[in-house]
Amino acid sequence: MSVYSMTGYASAQSALVNQGKEPHNAPQLRVELRAVNNRFLDLHIKLPEALNANEPTVRERISQHLRRGKVDVRIHLESLKSGAVAEPSEELLAALAAAQARVHRALPQASGLSVSQILQWAQHAQPTEQDLTPTLIATLDEALIALKASREREGQRLVVMLQERVQSLRALALQAQPLIPDLVEQQRTKFLAKFEAALGDTTGVDASAAQERALSEAAAFAIRIDVAEELTRLASHLDEIDQLLQRGGELGKRLDFLIQELHREANTLGSKSSTLTLSRISVDMKVLIEQMREQVQNIE
Repeated sequence: MSVYSMTGYASAQSALVNQGKEPHNAPQLRVELRAVNNRFLDLHIKLPEALNANEPTVRERISQHLRRGKVDVRIHLESLKSGAVAEPSEELLAALAAAQARVHRALPQASGLSVSQILQWAQHAQPTEQDLTPTLIATLDEALIALKASREREGQRLVVMLQERVQSLRALALQAQPLIPDLVEQQRTKFLAKFEAALGDTTGVDASAAQERALSEAAAFAIRIDVAEELTRLASHLDEIDQLLQRGGELGKRLDFLIQELHREANTLGSKSSTLTLSRISVDMKVLIEQMREQVQNIE
């Protein structure tokens, strides 16, 4: 399955040819969709007055395609282009003829409709809601398909970025792993040297007891700075992120939770650090994780 971003834009338009006009000469129904990230699906719909009754249909249609995101829906009825001539439909001509006949029966001396008057009627004739609903649904579906394609392209870009950050975090974890044993051994040697020096200046101190205490201090220090557990959990979280990205689907909320866990492990790594190198690795990890967090907010 694909991974979808919540950010995207799409539009579609259709000519209202059901009024008997040529497509190039007919009013246009235009649908615009703009989407950004949001925890839930939040729809803001703006319809022309002639289509207000279709708002529930529009909401239901969009909900069938999208799960999360703030979506602005703008639907416009665009009049004829400048200089275009409205062509009266057969239905309009028949209605005008019938109306003219009724007037002539009551007022025989009344003038007949001119071509100019008929064209004015055609210019201002408004389609009924029944005329527009099928066109609205078809145009909205076309825009939704284009929006999903746009969000899918953006989603794939996000996947590539996240996978690159995952690899960088794995590389930093590999740098951290060999530092701990070396550091523990260095500290053990330092403790022993310190106690041996103290023994040389003090009489009546049991040498074996002092050495045992030195080793005990070194062991306690090793426990305090041991980050093997944090690195193991970090690797586990990275494996799960890789699996989610490969599987696709609706994974934004799950990824957001895993990013929080990664940040927790990187913080603990920094708090246990006793060398500048390990501190730098922790900081570099947190920078990468923050970059991932910002992008995960956009995934559906």
